[in-house]
Amino acid sequence: MREKLPLWVLFCLALAHLPSPTASVAVMSVDLGSEWMKIAIVKPGVPMEIVLNKESRRKTPVAVCLKENERLFGDGALGVSVKNPKVVYRYIQNLLGKTAENPQVAQYQKHFPEHQIVKDEKRGTVYFKYSEEMQYSPVEILGMVLNYSSGLAQDFAEQPIKDAVITVPAFFNQAERRAVLQAAQMAGLKVLQLINDNTAVALNYGVFRRKDINSTAQNVMFYDMGSGSTTATVVTYQTVKTKESGTQPQLQIRGVGFDRTLGGFEMELRLRDHLAKLFNEQKKSTKDVRENLRAMAKLLKEAQRLKTVLSANAEHVAQIEGLMDDIDFKAKVTRAEFEALCPDLFERVPGPVQQALASSEMSMDEIEQVILVGGATRVPKVQEVLLKAVGREELAKNINADEAAAMGAVYQAAALSKAFKVKPFLVRDAAVFPVQVEFSRETEEEDGVKGVKHNKRILFQRMAPYPQRKVITFNRYNDDFDFYINYGDLSFLSQDDLKMFGSQNLTTVKLSGVGNSFKKNSDAESKGIKAHFNMDESGVLILDRVESVFETIVEEKEEESTLTKLGNTISSLFGGGSSEPSANVTEPVQDEEEVPPESGKDQDEPVEKPDESVKEKPDTEEKTEEEPQTEEKKPDKEGSDKEQPEEEKEAEKKAKPQKKSKISVDIGVDLEVNDVLDPSLEDIVASRKKLQDLTNRDLEKQEREKTLNSLEAFIFETQDKLYQDEYQAVVTEEEKEDISAKLSAASSWMDEEGYTAGTKELKEKLSELKKLCKAMFFRVEERKKWPDRLAALDSMLNHSTIFLKSAKMIPEDDQIFTEVELKTLEKVINETTDWKNETVAEQEKRSPTEKPVLLSKEIEAKLSLLDREVNYLLNKAKFAKPKPKPKPKDKNSTSTESNKTSSADSEKVIPPKNETEGVEEAIPAEEPPTEENKNEEPETEQKVVEETEGTETSDKSNSGILVVALSVFTTSRFMSCGKEVITLLSYIISPKKHVPEILHWSTHTKTMC
Repeated sequence: MREKLPLWVLFCLALAHLPSPTASVAVMSVDLGSEWMKIAIVKPGVPMEIVLNKESRRKTPVAVCLKENERLFGDGALGVSVKNPKVVYRYIQNLLGKTAENPQVAQYQKHFPEHQIVKDEKRGTVYFKYSEEMQYSPVEILGMVLNYSSGLAQDFAEQPIKDAVITVPAFFNQAERRAVLQAAQMAGLKVLQLINDNTAVALNYGVFRRKDINSTAQNVMFYDMGSGSTTATVVTYQTVKTKESGTQPQLQIRGVGFDRTLGGFEMELRLRDHLAKLFNEQKKSTKDVRENLRAMAKLLKEAQRLKTVLSANAEHVAQIEGLMDDIDFKAKVTRAEFEALCPDLFERVPGPVQQALASSEMSMDEIEQVILVGGATRVPKVQEVLLKAVGREELAKNINADEAAAMGAVYQAAALSKAFKVKPFLVRDAAVFPVQVEFSRETEEEDGVKGVKHNKRILFQRMAPYPQRKVITFNRYNDDFDFYINYGDLSFLSQDDLKMFGSQNLTTVKLSGVGNSFKKNSDAESKGIKAHFNMDESGVLILDRVESVFETIVEEKEEESTLTKLGNTISSLFGGGSSEPSANVTEPVQDEEEVPPESGKDQDEPVEKPDESVKEKPDTEEKTEEEPQTEEKKPDKEGSDKEQPEEEKEAEKKAKPQKKSKISVDIGVDLEVNDVLDPSLEDIVASRKKLQDLTNRDLEKQEREKTLNSLEAFIFETQDKLYQDEYQAVVTEEEKEDISAKLSAASSWMDEEGYTAGTKELKEKLSELKKLCKAMFFRVEERKKWPDRLAALDSMLNHSTIFLKSAKMIPEDDQIFTEVELKTLEKVINETTDWKNETVAEQEKRSPTEKPVLLSKEIEAKLSLLDREVNYLLNKAKFAKPKPKPKPKDKNSTSTESNKTSSADSEKVIPPKNETEGVEEAIPAEEPPTEENKNEEPETEQKVVEETEGTETSDKSNSGILVVALSVFTTSRFMSCGKEVITLLSYIISPKKHVPEILHWSTHTKTMC
């Protein structure tokens, strides 16, 4: 049998594997909606939990109140919005990544006329201008919201959190996604991923239904209507085999449809206008309520409440106290009236469904169920129209419509974090908008006239999976040139969507150093200019690098070619992750396709396969016109060029013994952003400083309020304590009058100047009062601690004395403590007893108003000293080895011989047992057999069993089992178990080794105490 590790060793190993308390291992997610945000965290011991805000709510309004000297978030900001709507900023998601000319900017200004929106001449975007000193961009306001969400998560997790996954709408384009990343950077968050909210919902749905997913594809549609937009998503669930983790469930986004402006907020605005109309019709005021911004803010808040109530009731009464000019408003609104306000909105409900089916190339018959997500789907009319659109009897509601995205995102955050290990769930997201590369080159017609040919290559098709990398090769350039990264065919968008989409041109890429690379490698064969693209996990397109690739041929002996091939094969197997082998693999295919580096590099990834076949067509057409440098491009179209490839094939066969060497030269890249300019590094630094200054101001304000409350509470509580018996007993009349006068003066100062004083002045005043009352509080606290401390000391002395007596009674042969050690413990016990008796007697002579001589810290020091001495002896007992007992050879041999030769009775006294031979060796150590032994036969058998199971039980009866008693004895929380400990010790010290009783009482003591 293998030895079991001691408990303390296992405990140490467990501690060693625990994360450091200073290291943050928690992660968070933020479901960033247009009206609400939900925050979730994962930390050790807390798997996937929604964060509660300061009002203990599970969702927080996305609202920021910015005053001259105050900043509020969430419900606090909403409370201010009905009083002063000009300083509260909401629904800022619609302004991210938008230029001033975007229709959504004008729509936002129409919805919130109280805000002054100004164009940023440098970047073309917009910002809010409250005053010359207070100007904030939508990205900065979003950064404040994310910083606030981080604070809520940290307070809830009770540890710092910096890693986050943030949800964004699936229809966010490149500029909008970059804006969210910039806001997170300003907030000091490390974004693990921007995940589409529909993907997060699908992930949450799949994670909790893992067992239902199999190799058969299951198609599910999620219909998400939130406050600001609507999205329909077709998702396919099935299990797939992977090299890393075997068969795992996977979700794949197959189709996405959306409506940017269809949501609950538009319904609330129409209901608000309807309430304003009803108020004007009542003619209680000569003024138009629509011209009063404060009154319209109150009506919007009531419209939001009314919409929620009408989802469950056929009618409801809207009422607002003091809507305008102290005039109350009250009116009954029915659900039919509400539905009559939004007929065009309900007509747009089926639109996203049709778009999602079209992009996924599926029909509703292939969809197993339609699941509702988002708060606006609770409107009965929306469900009614959607039921007709999908042709189903009912809509599934088996998911948390509010929290599904946040929970799915935090699961992804845990999967991306290195601190957690979760069950794999593969996610294949899809790019909603296609991306292509465009470039121009000169061409020469048959008549010698030169022209310019404009070429396009699709980089990512619509609904192409990501993350993935792509490589495009330019074969017809030997000097510096430019190319353009733009969106592809967006004909599936309506004209209004195209206007809100913004610029369709993404980036202009200017390359430098191409000509120099050709000059330096003039003797090598050019393999083109390769541009490496990466669409990362956040759906952001990045140009990683551009390189000029050349190939040289090194002659090699014929007989070495086989070994070389074998070596190349082995190296490719073990080094497949590097870029070198990947480039080499694509080289043979490069003669057939211009984008083979793309297919060759990603051929191991299944996501590349559907895209490659589509990309081959435009590339082939382009190469048809680029025949001078790539002779193999046109063999299928012109018979005159068919001879060239045959000659090259023969040349390649002859050149087989030759080895190809690749040369890569990095090309300089200059990027010009064409959609929405990114803020410069200086702008980001300035924005971070602006946000940090606001945070510091908030912290300083909180510190001042905390100090003010502490001072105020100290004054009132101390004034009350002066009349309590325990405080009156320890102060003299003079001292009481002095303290009372100082407290009254401080209270008067608070009423006159305290509420306008600074933090430093408040702290000084509080410190002064605490110093004045310090002696009084000290005397009261000491008197409160005496009973418990003295009782603990008496108990410790009592148990230490019993322990000392018990240790002295251990037989000399089994004694493990030296005389010096026992005398040292005895000296400490005596000194502590004398000190206690003397100090307590002296304290009783003193007046309660005098400084006490019996101090709780000194009692604790005496307790600690006693505990240290006993622990020292305990540790020695733990590691002490039992002394070997001398074997009485003569006596044993004599008794054995006598038993064998002459004593037949002795054999009858101990009846034979079905024991092992080892029992016979243990018998001579027992007392000679007598009639008394016969009566105690069961006990003897138990002893024999104990000795058989472990020969060290009897040897360690005074050291091993003693440790159990001592460990119980020396634990402070076991001081009340004196009876059990003394009983156990009495059995241990007994000359007779009562093993059963010792085992019984050791177990009983451990259980009871």
